Amino acid sequence: MRLPIQISLLISMACSPLAFADTHASTSDAAADKHFTLKVLPLLKEKCLGCHGTDPDDIKGDYDMRDRESVMRGGESGDAAIVPGEPDDSPLYQAVIWDGLEMPPKINDRLDETQTEIIRQWIVAGSPWPNEDTQTAIMLDERQVVVNDEGTLITTSGGLADQWTYRRYAPSDVWAFLPVRKSFDHDSVDGFVDERIRDAGATPAGQAEPRQLIRRATLDLTGLLPSPSELDEFLAAWNIDADHAWSELVDRLLASPHYGERWAQHWLDVVRYADTGGFSNDYERSNAWRFRDYVVRAFNDDKPYNEFVIEQIAGDEYRPDDPEAIVATGFLRMGPWDTAMVPQDEARQIFRDDVVHSIGNAFLSMPMRCCKCHDHKFDPIPTRDYYRMYAAVSASQPAEMPAEFLDVENKNGFEDGLSLVEQLYAFADGERQTIYDKQETAAKHWYEEHNLPYKDDKARKDDPEDQKPPRHVGLDETEKGQLKVREQDTWIWKRRHERYKPMAQSVYNGPDAWQDAKKLRMPEKMKADWRPETFIHTGGSLAAKGEAVTPGVLSGCGVPVEGAPSDDPYALTTDVNHRRLGLAKWIVDERNPLTARSFVNRLWQHHFGRGLVATPNSFGVKGGKPTHPELLDWLATQFVHGGWKSKPIHRMIMMSDAYKRSTWHPNRDELATSDPENEWLTHFVPRRLTAEELRDCMLTATGELNREFGGVPIMPEINLEVALQPRMIQFSIAPAYQPSPKPEQRNRRTIYAYRVRGQADPFMEVMNLPNPNDSCDFRDDAAVSPQAFTMMNSDLMSDRAIAMAKRLESEAQDTASQIELVFERVLGRKPSDEQRDRLVTYINDMAAYHAVHEPEPITYPTKIIRSLVEEFSGQSFEFEERLPNFENYTPDDKPSTVPATTRAIADACLLLFNSNEFVYVY
Repeated sequence: MRLPIQISLLISMACSPLAFADTHASTSDAAADKHFTLKVLPLLKEKCLGCHGTDPDDIKGDYDMRDRESVMRGGESGDAAIVPGEPDDSPLYQAVIWDGLEMPPKINDRLDETQTEIIRQWIVAGSPWPNEDTQTAIMLDERQVVVNDEGTLITTSGGLADQWTYRRYAPSDVWAFLPVRKSFDHDSVDGFVDERIRDAGATPAGQAEPRQLIRRATLDLTGLLPSPSELDEFLAAWNIDADHAWSELVDRLLASPHYGERWAQHWLDVVRYADTGGFSNDYERSNAWRFRDYVVRAFNDDKPYNEFVIEQIAGDEYRPDDPEAIVATGFLRMGPWDTAMVPQDEARQIFRDDVVHSIGNAFLSMPMRCCKCHDHKFDPIPTRDYYRMYAAVSASQPAEMPAEFLDVENKNGFEDGLSLVEQLYAFADGERQTIYDKQETAAKHWYEEHNLPYKDDKARKDDPEDQKPPRHVGLDETEKGQLKVREQDTWIWKRRHERYKPMAQSVYNGPDAWQDAKKLRMPEKMKADWRPETFIHTGGSLAAKGEAVTPGVLSGCGVPVEGAPSDDPYALTTDVNHRRLGLAKWIVDERNPLTARSFVNRLWQHHFGRGLVATPNSFGVKGGKPTHPELLDWLATQFVHGGWKSKPIHRMIMMSDAYKRSTWHPNRDELATSDPENEWLTHFVPRRLTAEELRDCMLTATGELNREFGGVPIMPEINLEVALQPRMIQFSIAPAYQPSPKPEQRNRRTIYAYRVRGQADPFMEVMNLPNPNDSCDFRDDAAVSPQAFTMMNSDLMSDRAIAMAKRLESEAQDTASQIELVFERVLGRKPSDEQRDRLVTYINDMAAYHAVHEPEPITYPTKIIRSLVEEFSGQSFEFEERLPNFENYTPDDKPSTVPATTRAIADACLLLFNSNEFVYVY
């Protein structure tokens, strides 16, 4: 920042102020000294020093602000910058209020009214600048005051500088770090919600219609549509005793095994579940499906959340002989990670950084990346605490670990899956062997010609160039490229065998060793006396080792670790084992202010579309503030006292009037202005079905849904062009996506679909399925034009509409009856007379159209020819990829396989699938 020639002025931090001012004895002088030390000086340091003192050799405008004499004197203009006692005559003050001069010059750095008043009061008091000893005494005295008008101190393990360690926070900003309340004015959800509505001078909406309520509850808890019979039974019970009918419905849905599938999906969004590792190789994590199924079982069994947390962070340390606990630690492996083209130390750092951040996000609603390089800019988390948590996972090495299959795990399809993998492996390995044999035959001739003993390719790898044949001897450019492809394919299909083996994506505790994400195993021997060393990495750089740290937890929460020494109450064990277990137990300590709040907020969020805290992954200063802080704490208290069980919290929420409110409110326009985000909860906000719900609900309506639970990933049909398009991985092309050959294999719930980080299902992606590379705490439900095109024209929608039409034809003979049925199955009601009559006319018109317009049939290739460029020669080559799933493929019915009348009915079904009444929950 540079001041104009006329006057030079300050906008930076003051560095090391000189002892310039006299010592003041009077109370007013002491108050002025305190004002300068605690308010003015930090403001100068924050806003001004960067240009006017940080670099003594580069003082902007010749205006030095490091001491009182220089500040008073001014800059290159020679005019005084401050007239003591006269702020209106002081160019410095005029500049900071942007009266003529504008300092700091950037709008984002401009002082606010509170800050300019601090400068004004200082000048009025005579611009005192106490000496350094006085400043130190003032600051030390103030550090003994926990709360003052500047905010509250939060005790931590200490930042990298005293200024950070003793900074103050507005209590409303650090609400999440304060203890959970223990006494409350209300004892129900409605007590808290209704009080907020009354305080706002508003009125709540009435209760929703029972038909809307059963659909809302069924979708919220199971992600599926209620069947016509379930709807009829509920409505009949409602007419007899509405409260009892509702209570019975909630209990039935919570007991449904589909509850676990629906609520597991929310958790898998947070932890970034995928079946591949991402990055350039996107290696398959063949056993990841076992973690997915573990989460489904955990929700269905209402596993206590404290156990759920411990198992995911430290299941291997908690119950080392329990296969389920080993599977649970798959949480630590959910992030994208690869070792290709990355130095080993850096790859290890990336993995551990990811684990620390994921633990903070998922369990504490506290993102951790912000304090990897420095003390957190906003939250009371010193970078020391970040690296203490980093130390807690620094002995953890990723690996595929042995874990016997459980009786409850679904092993159906293992035989067919293995058969397909072995078929593809045999083809790839056979092609590889043919080319390899040709190469080695040529190599033998070379050795004979040079009178040298033959060595195979591995044995001769490190020989001098004149002692071995040329690389890929005897092969042309096409064969060189094909050999690399077949070697990669052979490994891919060999790895795919692990889907069906008793192994789990997990970790072990042990020394750092060379790692290749392609295959990660625990070594047979490890150094028993090895201990990891962890340092604060200045700026996050491995090359800038700072202070050494031991394992520990977040000190700002004020919750000591059980059994920790009194001089370091936040320390974890330094033993190689049980570091993560200690961290997990601290996270679920009943005194921890973050954990229970975080999880009950997530439960609330998925019932109301928005959490009591609108940023479920971030409870920090820059996150949302709770709209109902007492309610959040009451739910957290109920949760912990109830044994950390989720289902009772669901029940409390769903039994409330707040949950059962109508989406319609008589004062909607007024509320749109006074409460646009519905923070008062005066009415229920409609939500759009998620991508998974859309597909699952259509399969439910058509009768195609296979409700089998768990098991290896399914391969639904996706857009054929996307399925077969080349997907580059290092040195090769990944195998094409092949849908499961039978409809009953494909048409299972979407949570079981194969998730490839490098290849998204286009239908799911356009309907806002989150990217698994990042934790998703809130599904984006923005409506964009590609969604309309997808909902009307995609193969998935067309196939489901045809399946719906065929079901209607099998269950009713005349068109009017078919329309009655499709309304009941898709919308849960009967059509009006006008709707029925208009659709009858529409179907007849479309039947006439389809009678003279025949669609083209779809063919499925059993092999494709790929083209690549050989990396060393730059020449292109081709190779064949086989698609055996299409050899005996049973496709879904397509327009070309059904008569014109069926296509006409399907057009009407497609309209209903596109209706807001189907796509939205009211």
